Amino acid sequence: MPAETIPVTILSGNLGAGKTTLLNHLLSNAGDHDIAVLINDMGEVNIDAELIDESAEVDPEAGVTELSNGCICCELQDDLNAAVVRLARNRDFDALVVEASGISEPEPIARLFTTESRVAALYDVDAVVTVVDTRLFYDAFAGDEVPKRRGAAGGDAKPLSDLLIEQIEFSNVVLLNKADLCTDAELKKARALVTALQPDATILQTVQSAVDPDELLDTGYFEQGTMAELAGWKQLLAAEDNEHDHDGHGEDGEDAHGHEDHPKDAEGHDGHSHGDHDHAHPDEEYGVTSMTFRSRQPFDPAQIAEILSSLPEGIVRSKGTLWVANNDMKLVYSQAGPSAYVEAMGPWIASLPEIDQNLYRSNRPNLEWDEATGDRRTELVFIGTALEEATLREQLAAAIVDVEATPEDSIGFPTDTETTLTLTEPAVSDA
Repeated sequence: MPAETIPVTILSGNLGAGKTTLLNHLLSNAGDHDIAVLINDMGEVNIDAELIDESAEVDPEAGVTELSNGCICCELQDDLNAAVVRLARNRDFDALVVEASGISEPEPIARLFTTESRVAALYDVDAVVTVVDTRLFYDAFAGDEVPKRRGAAGGDAKPLSDLLIEQIEFSNVVLLNKADLCTDAELKKARALVTALQPDATILQTVQSAVDPDELLDTGYFEQGTMAELAGWKQLLAAEDNEHDHDGHGEDGEDAHGHEDHPKDAEGHDGHSHGDHDHAHPDEEYGVTSMTFRSRQPFDPAQIAEILSSLPEGIVRSKGTLWVANNDMKLVYSQAGPSAYVEAMGPWIASLPEIDQNLYRSNRPNLEWDEATGDRRTELVFIGTALEEATLREQLAAAIVDVEATPEDSIGFPTDTETTLTLTEPAVSDA
């Protein structure tokens, strides 16, 4: 990291997980670190900043900046940009800690510090730290409780399950906070779930967010070029691609029989064979397993919607691309706990006129292309507890139809990039 840039630690985590407690702990035990703090709160009054002012043994005017009444990962991006530039110019410090609000996604915040801009010239992201309320996390994804959506029904608020999963997936360090509220067995299972979601994350168990500041500051964990690929579901797909390459199965993940002999068959493999990288697969001792499913033939719209709308409760995370029959869009499916939806990224290249196909393919030499189906394909990953792989694989394979099939879509899968199909969503909480 260049000496002239300032290292940045981004704190994310769900509401009430212990981010502000962690920040107070860091400030009170900073040692040789001279820390500046930027705190975001969704309310008009920045309660977190007031708690830092009252609790930390620092001069608030020397390095605590507030951004209130909005979220810095979206509508307050310009304010965040201006604030961190002003901090760098006017204050003397050697580390910046950004505490995002409980409903912020860390990736857009990190992007501000990594894209070419005034901010990126002054700062380097050192680590993204997610604080998890372990009791809530365990109950939501391994226990009997169901995460709830905050806000009015039909609103745009993202379910807490979605946010929690995305925050963990884009992390270098995960703090399993409030560990004293869980049994040893629950903690081990929670760790296994986090490992499945983000295999490369450093996992620390804490009580009252107490952690050695050296575990979070000047770590050098953040690598811009790889962060977007750290999520467990992406690593499973990549690992399977490598296995197919080594085994000679080809880019589609099909076995030696191909689709000619098995026109209804769709290949998929579990994610448990990754060579010597023990961290690449969850600890099956605690019932956390994973599987992938691939196909170069489309799904029947009604059948795949029914399957993805009624997944077993033990499936914590599933995501990937969908090829749905009679639909020219590349569909992206995402599920976290009780929330599942489908969006369109844009048209399959194979659905475009030939002249446009050739142009796209010439500009993307690494594009996976099948002479019969082009770039159309399904790639899905499922991660969860007590995963009944054989049953799920059988259901998915049974929903496959012939390439030429044109079934009616009574479900309403997106046909443009502005539409989202909600398959399942949690109940609304009045809290």
